[in-house]
Amino acid sequence: MNLKDNLCIRKIFLLLLGMNLFGSEASSHFPVKYTVSNIPKNISSKERKARFYYLVVPAVNRVYHELMVEYTRIRDDVLAGKETDQMKTLKAIYHVESNQDLLVAIKPHPRSITIAQAAMESAWGTSRFFREANNVFGMWSKNKNDKRIAASMKRGTHTIWLRKFDSIAESVHAYYRTMGRAKAYKKFREYKTATCNVYTMIKGLDKYSEIGDLYVKQLEKIIRKNHLTAYDKL
Repeated sequence: MNLKDNLCIRKIFLLLLGMNLFGSEASSHFPVKYTVSNIPKNISSKERKARFYYLVVPAVNRVYHELMVEYTRIRDDVLAGKETDQMKTLKAIYHVESNQDLLVAIKPHPRSITIAQAAMESAWGTSRFFREANNVFGMWSKNKNDKRIAASMKRGTHTIWLRKFDSIAESVHAYYRTMGRAKAYKKFREYKTATCNVYTMIKGLDKYSEIGDLYVKQLEKIIRKNHLTAYDKL
């Protein structure tokens, strides 16, 4: 990593220190520089990323922290031989039966992966689903009772619906829950449990997109190029 990269990451960290990492997406200590629904005209690639980090990273940090607190509490209960009502509720939510499978499901994966996927799925915070629905990860909806918006394209005669969230943090939370229980990401959860290596973990995300292994390669490129593993050390 060169001096320019170090300075860039340092600036990001200083910005994050001034924001409420585990609270709302925007801190009262800073004026609102960017909003979800609006993109500055003639925005450069550098500013587009700055806007994305400003809007998304605090929400990712907040949700990650909340999930780690939950995971630690449940882990301690398991080690103590307890079977709490919360554990029973979470087992139903994540469709698991054993305590070990529950711990695998609820432990949040590294933030670098979350941020990289958010960047890919939202085109660095510029997609219509991001701007109009706080939908950071392009999550579909099959439930007509969901808050949702229609995609501009159809699959044959069928309308594609995407979920609409009240906040970016809500979208991030829904994403983590999906990653913890969907059958398509079982391999990802196995990698997450077996290793701390982010680049090994993401090999289990080949089913996240129709482009398969190419998706994994693009994800790795985003993580490396933007030094996103630095967020895992916060």
